[in-house]
Amino acid sequence: MSVQHFHSMCNRHMGRAVEIRTHDGRFHRGIIRHVSPHRVYLDPIGPRRGGFGYGFGGFGYGWWGLGAGIALGFIAGVSLLWWW
Repeated sequence: MSVQHFHSMCNRHMGRAVEIRTHDGRFHRGIIRHVSPHRVYLDPIGPRRGGFGYGFGGFGYGWWGLGAGIALGFIAGVSLLWWW
């Protein structure tokens, strides 16, 4: 799917809990807090608080105190988390 598709999808679901799968097979769970033209920024949820895009897994804090963000071109899939 295209970057435009994921950008539009993330904008439509701003404030919702999602699980994002990246092309390297990693999963990131969080609430969409901001979508820029190139990245989506998540407020992390769940027990795992480290790693890419989560702020204190080696990448440091970024925009609004959230993680570094996930590049839209690196996203392989987005799923809404209905149970959250």
